Amino acid sequence: MGVRTPIFFEWHWERLGNFKYVFAAPVVANAIHGFISGAKNVDNWCYHLLLLGALRCLCQQLWTTYSRLHCLVKKHQINACGIEFEQVDREFHSDNHMLLQLLLLLAAHSWIPGFSNLPMWNMRGLMILFLLHTGPVEFLYYWMHRAFHSEPLFQRYHSLHHLSVVTEPPTGSVTTMLEQVLQTGLIGLAMVVTVMLGGASISMIYIYLLTFDFLKCMGHCNCEFVPARVFQLFPAAKYLLYTPSYHSLHHTQLHYNFCLFMPLYDYLGGTVHPDTLPFHASLRKGKEEEVPDFVFLAHCIDVLTSLHVSFCIRTLAAHPFTPYWFIRLLWLPTLFCLFIFWTWAQTFVAYRYMLDNLNCVTWVIPRHGFQYFLPFYKDNINKHIEKAILNADTLGVKVISLAALNKNEELNGGGMLFVEKHKDLRVRVVHGNTLTAAVIIKQLPTNVKEVFMTGSTSKLGRAIALYLCRRGVRVLMLTKSKERFDKIVAEASHDVRHNLIRVTKFQAGQNCKTWLFGKWTLNADQQWAPPGTNFHQFVVPAVREIRKDCTYAPVAGMILPKQTIGIHTCEVMMPRRAVHACHAGGLVHALEGWKHHEVGAIDVDRIDVVWEAAMKHGFSSVT
Repeated sequence: MGVRTPIFFEWHWERLGNFKYVFAAPVVANAIHGFISGAKNVDNWCYHLLLLGALRCLCQQLWTTYSRLHCLVKKHQINACGIEFEQVDREFHSDNHMLLQLLLLLAAHSWIPGFSNLPMWNMRGLMILFLLHTGPVEFLYYWMHRAFHSEPLFQRYHSLHHLSVVTEPPTGSVTTMLEQVLQTGLIGLAMVVTVMLGGASISMIYIYLLTFDFLKCMGHCNCEFVPARVFQLFPAAKYLLYTPSYHSLHHTQLHYNFCLFMPLYDYLGGTVHPDTLPFHASLRKGKEEEVPDFVFLAHCIDVLTSLHVSFCIRTLAAHPFTPYWFIRLLWLPTLFCLFIFWTWAQTFVAYRYMLDNLNCVTWVIPRHGFQYFLPFYKDNINKHIEKAILNADTLGVKVISLAALNKNEELNGGGMLFVEKHKDLRVRVVHGNTLTAAVIIKQLPTNVKEVFMTGSTSKLGRAIALYLCRRGVRVLMLTKSKERFDKIVAEASHDVRHNLIRVTKFQAGQNCKTWLFGKWTLNADQQWAPPGTNFHQFVVPAVREIRKDCTYAPVAGMILPKQTIGIHTCEVMMPRRAVHACHAGGLVHALEGWKHHEVGAIDVDRIDVVWEAAMKHGFSSVT
């Protein structure tokens, strides 16, 4: 028999996914009706409910963005351990309480006398509400919270909230239905009594609920930003307002710091953790940023995928990028922000994680894909990359791996420019293409006899062609440059050179069922492939999958070893816990402790060496 779910544990509308918002339809319909009718006597209550809901969502989003902006929180971050995908999924429905309270406010407007035709402002009512909150609400919440930490209530209910040891702003709203109903009851108690005493107003609802959400998010933001001087100048402040560090202790020391927002009741109840004030003081002193062992130097791709960073939309970033309709609506405002970004932004930290003993971080160059192909941007981009490499060298980073366009051959010779210019670099500069070549080769059937390749004289194309021809595979190399083709042929031994064949048209591949794309290919060109063709690729961006009668291998990537912790962001279109092969190549370089730079042309003899090292450390191919 399965374990029975406790009563009022689940939010049953979560089973509907995003369709749960159909419950808000009456509010939307009423607001639209009032707008269309234009009648002066139409109650505008639903307008306020929708606006309030939008402001509450914005509040949570701004706190989430703040908590994930490494440049803002790095000095005073409470817990440096990253969260996992499981936590992001668990906290997806962190707006359940907002929907519940919206429906209850709609009901209150219809059924409770005094909740209709409210004035916009009533100072007396706000004072009454403040006193009700600091008194009965805080007092009752404290004892309710303590009760939920007793057996069996904790195991049956409250343990769900404490699954998140490293908290984020949405964490504060992730509880069982019973807990949220009780909490909403306390909020409702304060507002209903205020109404009964004749102090209700529209501003009361806005101020109370927005302040409530603000403080909830603040307490779970995982960064201590409240200055220590506040408590030095106003000693009584420690009784009146909790801090992020205060509540973080509750998530690690479960029997302390139970208060809602006012520690006064913890002091009266004897449940203040003894390290609360020293912990706050130590965090406010700041800490030295931990030096990463490995850096992956990424770049932006296009306008829409710019939103696929963890501090923009956390749920979107936790899945492979998909251009949903609502994302497309953000194209113009995002483009406006990017103009500012291109002008003032510097290389920034996207996310951090741990692999074995390696402290790993992804830095992002503030430049987009199309800019790499503009001649006048070349020097600017190289300056950003060079600055990042020198910064990594100064910090003591062991390996810095360059993402796709950051190692473009025409831009900097696959990183060779920087290694030759700075010959005393301690940090190892790696393009990671050796592992990329290995991943693509391993994707091919072991019995393949012939492949058709575009981008065949590129860095990757050359290495793959030379490797395959040694294995006895005929490589049809599509290129217009006989000079570049001849140089590659000259590198092959005499007994296998006949396996390298130069072709100049796509028609040459019409009888070959294994194609390799190393260059962007028009849809019409794919039509030359015979039915049943297997398409493989080492091109960015990936080719479009237009042939239903053919198969498309994924872009070369590798799934991180199981011992990797702190991964909560997908690398653009890569599946969860997977990274591009060049990223993985840099990690393998660092794990092996190799002392050479991996720049310029790919050493074909090392393809198998790097692949075997990746397998040894627990990497696996994306399928």
